[in-house]
Amino acid sequence: MSSGTIVSSEHLDEDIRELVREATIVRERAYAPYSNFKVGAALRGENGTIFKGCNVENSAYPAGVCAERAALFQAVTEGQKKFKAVVVVASGNFTSPCGICRQALAEFGDMLVYLVPANNPQQILKTSIKELLPMAFSFNTI
Repeated sequence: MSSGTIVSSEHLDEDIRELVREATIVRERAYAPYSNFKVGAALRGENGTIFKGCNVENSAYPAGVCAERAALFQAVTEGQKKFKAVVVVASGNFTSPCGICRQALAEFGDMLVYLVPANNPQQILKTSIKELLPMAFSFNTI
């Protein structure tokens, strides 16, 4: 398990509880016929707008996309490039974004990350992009 703090959903701000609800709903739209591993993500822009994404698998595996990047790409398409938080709802116990998603999110700065087990949404792991990817490759690296 990654570093962070386990918090009860009842102690979350309403803004984060709203992201949990939205990520839970969009998770059901995931297209995961190969792994049956559905993931939903909800990303809150600095202006308060919520961007959602779900994972979409493809028989040519590299052609698929993760929920976190689906939400991020929607946000950037809509002109949002600063974010407060992302919520990820998935099967399993505190499923963390993959390395590619961590790097993609880190491109836009640090933000809070909430990892929500779909089967136990009352217990949530609160962490951050910097905790998940402490030595991210960045613009300053180039």
